[in-house]
Order: sequence, then structure tokens, then C-alpha cells
Amino acid sequence: MNTDLKILVIGLGSMGKRRTRNLQSLGFKNIYGFDLRTDRCTEAKEKYGITVFSNWEEAITITNYDAYIISVPPDVHHIYMQEAVEVGIPFFVEAGVLDKNYDDIIRLSVEKKIVAAPSATLYFHPAVKMIFKIVRDGVLGNISNVMYHSGQYLPDWHTYESVSDYYVSNPETGGAREITPFELTWLTKLFGFPETVNGVVRKSIHIEGAEKIDDTYQMLLDYKTYSMNVVIDVVSRFATRRLLINGDKKQLVWEWNENCVKIFHPEKKEWETLQYETKQAAAGYNKNIIEEMYADELVNFFNAVEGKEEFFNTLEYDLKVLRLLYAAEKSYREKEVVKFS
Repeated sequence: MNTDLKILVIGLGSMGKRRTRNLQSLGFKNIYGFDLRTDRCTEAKEKYGITVFSNWEEAITITNYDAYIISVPPDVHHIYMQEAVEVGIPFFVEAGVLDKNYDDIIRLSVEKKIVAAPSATLYFHPAVKMIFKIVRDGVLGNISNVMYHSGQYLPDWHTYESVSDYYVSNPETGGAREITPFELTWLTKLFGFPETVNGVVRKSIHIEGAEKIDDTYQMLLDYKTYSMNVVIDVVSRFATRRLLINGDKKQLVWEWNENCVKIFHPEKKEWETLQYETKQAAAGYNKNIIEEMYADELVNFFNAVEGKEEFFNTLEYDLKVLRLLYAAEKSYREKEVVKFS
């Protein structure tokens, strides 16, 4: 991996700072930062010693960049993706939630053969990699049903600012709405896309500053021979991810707080525990939000830029995941099961 590349991190909020840490941990030396907020620029400069800009024209004329890392709020992702494809710069972008000009950005990225890499962070979690192998190797047999719950408490995301002060309080980019495609990306990579979706989307409790958003998404995904029940919320007082897969041979259970995947062997009537190791999370984050999965997907991105491997995710796939989110919302709004694929 060429660590001499010139990288512009666009957006220096929580994720932009994380990506800067990731880049430095990977050995990149030429990191630049841009944010419209001068306080964030000052913080990034002081913490990481990088060159920063609060003026876009100045940022893009000061040097020739080899890649963009786009870490701005989801409702402005398209602005910087468009900037990248128009000048022919490969880019990595955080998980999206809005289809804004995707078709044109996809068309230009294909025409110019630009690596366009939408985030797929959880695939790079060691437990998820383990689960992929188990399922794809047929260890569980024919799957009957899948149940998955991803729950967090929205005020815990940024304890240093009010929920109302950033994008998670906006109905278009609300916390639960954003996390839904974030989770569906790896789930659909593993199980594929369903034939139909039945959704329930609602606001369930009062969270100061989040009065206008839906805080809970529930989807019943029908795969014809099996079903998957997915619940994603930002009301869980204890952050959790729980997965249960029932197969006709074995059952798999994953609880991300236990650092292991468990498989039940019916012939022995006992559980097998498959441990995995994780590195320490950054200060101030849940212990399970490990830095290595964020760094590993950047390695995948830069390897793709150098032509060494394909990036795990694509904009075309990202758009299909967003359409699954929209199908769930339509299902609840129109009170009907929506055909998907």
C-alpha cells in the first residue's frame, strides 16, 4: 500500500477525525483536512498535526490529491462525490441514507473508471467475517429464519453535543434511518435481497432534540424459503447487536458484547464457542466500536485504488440497499407488503 498518497479528508467531525486516526495508524504521511467549521479545523490540526482548510476552493487548489475520504453528514455526501467524479479522483464515502444524484455519480465513475467506495464497515468486523464463512460453508444447513437486533441510544452517540445539533435529528438523516442501511449492507451481502418486505417505522419514545425522527425500524424480509426479522433502533439504553440464525443442522448466535460466535451442535447437545480478538476502541467510544474495522476498510479502499483487489461495496449496491430501506418505509406508509426483487 502506497502511504505517500495525498489524501483529503472532507469533514472533520466525529467520523472525519476517526478516518484521520485510521490513516495515520496505517502510515499515511500526506493527510489534509477540510471542514467549513473553523473550530473543527483547529481541533484536527492540534490533535493530528495535519494541514487543514475551511475554504473549499483553497483546499482543492493547494495540491493534487490522490484520493478523497468523504466524512460529511449524509445529506451532503452527493456534493463531494460529484466533485470527485468530475475531476477523476477516487473516493471513499461514509454510509449513506439518501439517493441524491446517485445515477449520475455512478455513470461518471464508471465512465472515468474511478474507484467509488461506499463504506461497509461492519463487514470488516472479525465476528461478521467469521459468520460469513460459517454460513457460506453451509455449516448451519438450510436456513429457516434469521433474527437480528441492532440497538443504541441516540444521546450516547455524541456525548459532547446535543442531538439537535447534528444530522441525526433531521428526519431525512435520522439516527435509526441512517443505521438501517448501514446494517442492511452486510446483511444483504450475506443473505441476498428479499422477495418482499413488510416494514414498521415509528417514533416510540421522547429523546430531547430528536422529536421529529423515527427511532425504530422493523422489517420482515421474505426470502421465499426463509425469513429474516430485522429490528434497528436508537432507543436501546444498552448498545447491542444480536444475531440468531436457525438452520436445519445447527443454530448460530452472536452477541457482540461477548467477543464470540456460538454454534449449537444438536448431536452433542452442546454449544461450541468461537472466540475472536478485537483491538481497543478509541477513547470515548463503546468498547465494541473497534477502530480496526474502520482501518481495514480503508486498506481495502486503497488496495482497490492501486488495482490490487476489488472494494467490498459499490455505489450500485449501495443504491439497491437504500431502495430496500425505502421499500420498508413505503410498506408501513401504505400498509402493504412491498415486492422487492
